[in-house]
Amino acid sequence: MPKTAVVSPDAPQGAGPYSPALRVGDFVFVSGQASLDPVTHEILGETIEEQTRNTLHCVKALLEAAGATLDDVVKVTTFLAHAEDYPRFAEVYKEFFTNEPLPTCSTVEAAQVWDHLIKLECMAYVGKT
Repeated sequence: MPKTAVVSPDAPQGAGPYSPALRVGDFVFVSGQASLDPVTHEILGETIEEQTRNTLHCVKALLEAAGATLDDVVKVTTFLAHAEDYPRFAEVYKEFFTNEPLPTCSTVEAAQVWDHLIKLECMAYVGKT
């Protein structure tokens, strides 16, 4: 099955040897995104709420570039620098993921998220159900 790299001017291109997102058949895989300015790669926001909102805007932009939406997301993995930020993260997350059934989700505290408070990756299914 062919793989197609997905980029968006509204999301960072990535700083390593990976694609920001891939479309593979009916699936879209979004690499770990963070709250970065798409051009300068500077961290945007100082609070978990600000960084979560900016991160999810990057995820949304990549999904849309691949022909998907947040409603198509079936799995989310979130890495938080501080576990105690989870309730505040979850409040912003609920602003973006509103339609039932909600995606499956794993959230872990990560010792190193490269000076960010959050990194988030996801998988979307855009085939027929």
